[in-house]
Amino acid sequence: MERNLNSPARQLLAKLFDDNVYQEIGAYVKEKNELAAVVTVYGYVNGNPVYAFAQDKSIENGAVSMAQAEKISKLYGLAAKTGSPVIGIYDSNGAFMDGTAASLNAYSMMLEQTSALSGVVPQIAIIAGVCAGTAAVMACAADFVIMAEEAELFFTPNIEQSSAKVCAKNGISALTAKTPEEAVAQARNLINVLPLNNMSYTPCMEYEEPTVAAGTELASYVESIADGGSIQEVYADYAETAYTALATVSGSTVAIIATNKTNAKLTETDCTKISRFVRTCDAFSIPVITLVDTAGFSGSAETETAGSVRALTRLAGSYAEATTPKISVITGTAVGAVFVALAGKGCNADFSYAFENACIAPLMPETAVEFLWHDKLKGCDNLQAKRKELAEEYANTIASAESAAGLGCIDEIITPAELRNAVSKALSMLEGKRVTNLPKKHNNFPL
Repeated sequence: MERNLNSPARQLLAKLFDDNVYQEIGAYVKEKNELAAVVTVYGYVNGNPVYAFAQDKSIENGAVSMAQAEKISKLYGLAAKTGSPVIGIYDSNGAFMDGTAASLNAYSMMLEQTSALSGVVPQIAIIAGVCAGTAAVMACAADFVIMAEEAELFFTPNIEQSSAKVCAKNGISALTAKTPEEAVAQARNLINVLPLNNMSYTPCMEYEEPTVAAGTELASYVESIADGGSIQEVYADYAETAYTALATVSGSTVAIIATNKTNAKLTETDCTKISRFVRTCDAFSIPVITLVDTAGFSGSAETETAGSVRALTRLAGSYAEATTPKISVITGTAVGAVFVALAGKGCNADFSYAFENACIAPLMPETAVEFLWHDKLKGCDNLQAKRKELAEEYANTIASAESAAGLGCIDEIITPAELRNAVSKALSMLEGKRVTNLPKKHNNFPL
């Protein structure tokens, strides 16, 4: 049976691989009288060996069959043997329906392979068209999901909840592209900065110096740390108080995590976003740089009921368990549980820095004044002005960076102008970090 060499699936695969060159695997495998509706291949992406598959909608609408599952499973088996990333391009209306349970076996086989390789080799899912039902579960198990704007991803049909915009808002997709071709280009960019597997070192490449000097805004801090033009923000539309990005520092891949609103509190979704990103980076030993400036965690009767404590526990546990190099920089305010989870000994940071004007304390200054210096408020003519004055005094003395450094809570005080140099030197010293956690199957943090 003749192959359609110009099918959309093969066209996208050609754009994925260097010089449009790839080698097919099992090109003539059939399901009944038709070729299996998936193209499985291997080749090089930016010089890196990569396995990939693309569902072929020109055959039975890309229907998932046992033949398709066997082809994809073989691909995953090869990736496991060689330690190479897997990229899946999804575009199928669902399973091959013949009334039997064969499709269930097909999905089970693929999900088993996806799960087995999770944290072993990078997996990227590109949603080029429709990704429905159990296929959506498989795609979401990837380390990064990239969706084209017109693509749909859903478990049960619901047009309002399946769009790329909604999937970006709820944290399913890490990146959104205008077209499937642009989604493929974004996958190439990710492969360029990700290690080949969990035993490989992070890539090292040529780089440009930052073009933006350190200022007072989060964007300028991030841009002053990262090499010029290297920042790739992920999950930008999800939990907007937390910022997550991949970048390079002195040519080596790093993860940058930060809060993007001064004194904004972290919500349950912010905690979930950061936890997931930390665990992904830790799986592949990508160093994590955390910029801390927040008034704490959002707390109320409503958020407690919604599970904010669980989210905070996952966040703290994700940092504490991660053995990848971790550097924390307090750029503004870090109080209470935020400091414990993101910057202190509780997060097991290798180096903790703070700017000179940082505020590090168990309570926000305004609250601390009421507890510690309430007697100084007695008899004041202007209570509000006095509270503000005392809060500033508390922030500049007891809660100052110098006070925290004296207590051993942070390692060093730096200026914004010294930020890149301090981070770069610390990363260099941490290149040989080797830590092994206590033997166990996995943690049991609340989900």
